Amino acid sequence: MRIASTMMSSNYLRQLNKTYEQYTKLMEQSDGSKLHRASDDVVGYSKYLRYQNNKISNEQYQDNVSTASTWMKNADAALVNVTDLLATFKEKTEAAANSTQNESDMKDIAKELLANVQEQVADLNTQIGDRFLFAGQKDTTMPFSITDEKMSRGETVTLDEKQQAFFAGADKWGPENTTLKQMLKLNGDDGGTYYMNVYTGDIFTEDFVFNGYKNEQEFDPDSQRIATLNTNPTTAVYPIFDINRHFGTDGVIIDSATSGSGWSTPISVNGATVNLSFATVEQYIVRYNGDDKYISMVKKNGGVDQATDTVNVTGYDLNGTDLFDVACGGTGTAMLNQLMYTVAKIESGDHIWAGREGMTIADTAHTTVLGAETKMAARQQAYESAAGMLTTQNESIVSDITDVSSTDVAYLATKLMEYQTIYSMSLSVGSKILPGSLADYLN
Repeated sequence: MRIASTMMSSNYLRQLNKTYEQYTKLMEQSDGSKLHRASDDVVGYSKYLRYQNNKISNEQYQDNVSTASTWMKNADAALVNVTDLLATFKEKTEAAANSTQNESDMKDIAKELLANVQEQVADLNTQIGDRFLFAGQKDTTMPFSITDEKMSRGETVTLDEKQQAFFAGADKWGPENTTLKQMLKLNGDDGGTYYMNVYTGDIFTEDFVFNGYKNEQEFDPDSQRIATLNTNPTTAVYPIFDINRHFGTDGVIIDSATSGSGWSTPISVNGATVNLSFATVEQYIVRYNGDDKYISMVKKNGGVDQATDTVNVTGYDLNGTDLFDVACGGTGTAMLNQLMYTVAKIESGDHIWAGREGMTIADTAHTTVLGAETKMAARQQAYESAAGMLTTQNESIVSDITDVSSTDVAYLATKLMEYQTIYSMSLSVGSKILPGSLADYLN
């Protein structure tokens, strides 16, 4: 069979180019990666893409954990200061309860307590960059503010644990009875003070609320109340008394001829008619401009778990609810306004109130903030644990990526030398076996 010089040249060039192509692919791996396109290794490239996606997700979770940890560390620092301030507030309130304090001393203590609450508000307005830590999802808005002027706010009594247990003892009071924390204070035109449970409409004397109940074996509102606004107990819809018709959710009394400041109702006390009206006090009002929504920073695959993925604490968590805002789910300032109430009562020189009710308010406020701080600390610990887990996962993912995509340097060096030698030999052989061209003859 005759082999033409043209066929021999084509075969030679095809083999030479194939050798050079293999050499070029090997040279690509000199950047440390043996995968540059899917055709390099279909199975390996598929694994590489999956590992890369895992790495991107892991890095996002690590970024979330880092941001969350920074957020909660700053929030915790602010809350530690608030709890310290509340401990001081309690000490000053206890001092005000001492009957040896004169009017000037009480006013001085009130000034200290006012400065204390103002500092608490400043701490609760802590921010990182332009984000406020305790404003919920409205974190670009300063959450807490104090009115420039005092306002008329309704007075309440905050029940201690024994009072709560006693006055919450009757099933016929309805399910609302289990959340009884406060009663509304009323003034009688006989000079007496009375307290009303707004859920049931039952009214009690001051002496019974603070002393008389201690002598009772069990709670019996029919015999122990002085009067009631509930005229039909069997068909009544609870709560009996619509407090929001008379007061704003921050407790400020509504100025009206028939409700709020204009409200009055007669009751019979020992056969005499006594007209009741709302007791009020002039105090500063704290308002909350944030919301009750949480900020979640996911730290692992799966859905958002509010119990563990929430990083923020809202005003609602810190301040709870009181008699005025419980119907609307809270205003985010109940505790702070109760503290302002304490300031006003001590400023008026009422040391009896300070020992009887002021201490209860201070204790309740401290317990509420401490509870919110404890919950956040638990979440912070969960994020710190997640940080270590994510770091370990990242190391494993990087190792998998390296195994599937990294170049074997020793193998690459050997193969490069091999193909370089083959290519050089091919060029040398080709120069001898290929037929000469017209130019070669002319030379």
